[in-house]
Amino acid sequence: MSRAVALQEKFANRYPRESCGIGMVHLGIGAFHRAHQAWYTDKLLSLYPGNWTISGISLRSPNVRDQLAPQDGFYTLVENDRSGQRMEVIGAVREVLCAPESPAAVLNRLCHPETKIVSLTVTEKGYCHDPATGRLNQKHPQVIADLKNTNQPSSALGYLCEALYRRWKQDLGPFSIVSCDNLPSNGKVLRGLLIEFAKLRDAELADWIDERVTCPSSMVDRIVPATTEKDRQNVQKQLGLEDQGVVVTEGFSQWVLEDNFCAGRPAWEDVGVTMVNDVTPFEHMKLRMLNGTHSTLAYLGFMAGHEFVADAANDSDFQQLLLGMWQDEIIPTLSMPSGIDLQSYAHDLMARYQNPELHHRLYQIAMDGSQKLPQRLLGTLRDHLAANRLPKRILLAIAGWMRYVTGIQENGNSFEVQDPLTPKLQQLAQESGFLNGQLNSEKTSEYVNQLLQIEEIFGRDLANHTIFSQQLTSVLQELTENGVRSVLRQTVIA
Repeated sequence: MSRAVALQEKFANRYPRESCGIGMVHLGIGAFHRAHQAWYTDKLLSLYPGNWTISGISLRSPNVRDQLAPQDGFYTLVENDRSGQRMEVIGAVREVLCAPESPAAVLNRLCHPETKIVSLTVTEKGYCHDPATGRLNQKHPQVIADLKNTNQPSSALGYLCEALYRRWKQDLGPFSIVSCDNLPSNGKVLRGLLIEFAKLRDAELADWIDERVTCPSSMVDRIVPATTEKDRQNVQKQLGLEDQGVVVTEGFSQWVLEDNFCAGRPAWEDVGVTMVNDVTPFEHMKLRMLNGTHSTLAYLGFMAGHEFVADAANDSDFQQLLLGMWQDEIIPTLSMPSGIDLQSYAHDLMARYQNPELHHRLYQIAMDGSQKLPQRLLGTLRDHLAANRLPKRILLAIAGWMRYVTGIQENGNSFEVQDPLTPKLQQLAQESGFLNGQLNSEKTSEYVNQLLQIEEIFGRDLANHTIFSQQLTSVLQELTENGVRSVLRQTVIA
């Protein structure tokens, strides 16, 4: 029996999948999309079968296509939490295309008259922008290449712009574009980048996009670790079938979505999606309370020798760090609609982090930190600095990142730092004298000052804030000389 047939039997024809047309295209079809937006859409199709199935686009490697194509898009979603394990076969993904292999097929799908929504999970670095300002990086290699060769784009912006150009010329009408990435005001940022990109190509196209295309903002929340071979073997044992597309996640899921669609949308509110006029408060809550502390755990927990989030979150020193960050430094910067209890949200986050059944690697979370710091930690920092306060735990998190990107653990072992700015970051570490085979704490000030000059991370303001830079230098020096555990116990918890 083929993988596709075996999975379809477990799917049990919960809705007439073959008669449901493709109405959505998703750029960046990784595990998160399949555990989140595709899962919500699958639930919706079970209630209201319709033309809202998904064409998934891989913008880089063919891995997901190779996993799902032999399975006709079916895959098993595994939910792990303290109450047990649940498995269900998801059918919302009807096709998967690999953009580098078939850009024409991707553009044809984006230009299909039935395509009403395009969504994205391409990570922060996939927007070809300056994270500190939200503006397009016009010197980005993909931006330059996509403007020269419009029929064979490589970036998300390149595909969106070319598809909208064709829809404009062929009078096919617009589609809505939904960013599901961890960017503040992600819809507004995406819209600005798209119009800025389009202006470099055709001013009239930019005007058409400005007038016709909507980019709803969204807040997405579900922890999705990387799938392992052990996870696939578990599904084979439990369900009696081979599935190369297994996705593992937690029981919790949240999606807050701005109700601003120019070409129609599914009734996602009927399956638990919160439709609102303004996503901003929810974005700030999640980016600062979840993503900010996740990154903090990633850098400091990894340096301290922990492998998984649950390991660090069940460590009493790190528990106190997180509780102090939420209570004293993050929650005071947030203003939420009535009915939102931030104390309860923090309590739930701790329980999610401590879930022993969810094997979420700190190293995975630590990737691409240069793209994540501005929205996860620096916004909170700036709010405190504006009130003449120095948030000591946020300072420790930033110092933890600066220590992490040297690529040397506390035990002296080296590791690969996965970040688009890794060559630049490690060059600065070496030029400052901070990194020269081993770490030299006497050169901490030079290293910190050079890092703060990177405007795409820290903007133009933080390097000129003397008290901040001095305190940051002091924390990083102590981290380097005494280690994470000592700093947690002596300067953060005490």
